[in-house]
Amino acid sequence: MQIKENSQLPLKASLFTVFLSTLFGANAVAVKITFNGIGVFSCAGLRFGLAAIVISIWAVSTGRSLRVNRQQAYRLLVVSFLFTAQVALFYTGLSRTTASHGILIANFLPFVVLLLAHFFIPGERVTIRKAVGIVLGFIGVLVLVFDTQVVDASVRSGDFIIFCAVLFWGTNAVYIKRIISSTNPVLVTLYPMLLAVPCLLLAGWFFDNGMIRHVDLPIGLSLFYQSFITASFGYIAWNTLVSEYGTALIHSYVFIMPVSGVFFGVVLLGEPLTLSLLGSIIFIVLGIAIINQKNG
Repeated sequence: MQIKENSQLPLKASLFTVFLSTLFGANAVAVKITFNGIGVFSCAGLRFGLAAIVISIWAVSTGRSLRVNRQQAYRLLVVSFLFTAQVALFYTGLSRTTASHGILIANFLPFVVLLLAHFFIPGERVTIRKAVGIVLGFIGVLVLVFDTQVVDASVRSGDFIIFCAVLFWGTNAVYIKRIISSTNPVLVTLYPMLLAVPCLLLAGWFFDNGMIRHVDLPIGLSLFYQSFITASFGYIAWNTLVSEYGTALIHSYVFIMPVSGVFFGVVLLGEPLTLSLLGSIIFIVLGIAIINQKNG
């Protein structure tokens, strides 16, 4: 399917994209709340298990084919391996660091994708402007190392694990870019979830300190948010916007995600708003804005 590239978003679509970006940014906060009663790997397994059910129902009800041929099956196995590693690392890292640090490091993803695409996707070159954006984004991540009010050995290890997760995430994103023209986007989203879920739940059985220790209203709502709002509704809505208005326009709004994540981390979790955190936001948002800036 050919994706349209428009020059401007209508007001309603623009506001809705801002809304979605805000929701995605707050997801790390929901994950942290869920950890209060559900194990790290169990939380990830439940989230994507529930999301896979919703996306399957949506795909079948809208007539989307879920069949795969042998070549697609091989490619989906690669995507599934990278996705499982990415999720396991991200959730492990987030259990050791703050939501604010987690979302800011996760937003280094566009820079990783740019760098890898330069080498592995024909025509995707890193220009001087984009290189400046990448450097700013990396400085934003480095600034978190000096966040002395919250950084200890556990937080530092969590930050590093999330950074590793972002490397897997970026590798997966670039691989998907290479195969997406011959693979249904729904398959690329759904099947990695289906294959990751049993691995994550098995890891939860062996390594979590109790898969489900207790569930109260905040934990239940947070799991609902992760599963149905961001991983299900968010996926469907975001890809609908991309198909309607084009990748470039929609992704120019992703700078909202780190701001949203830090805001909700401070408001809902009581995380400190430090100078290092503010500096990191500024560098990462500037970097994202620069790499998404239109030529001319």
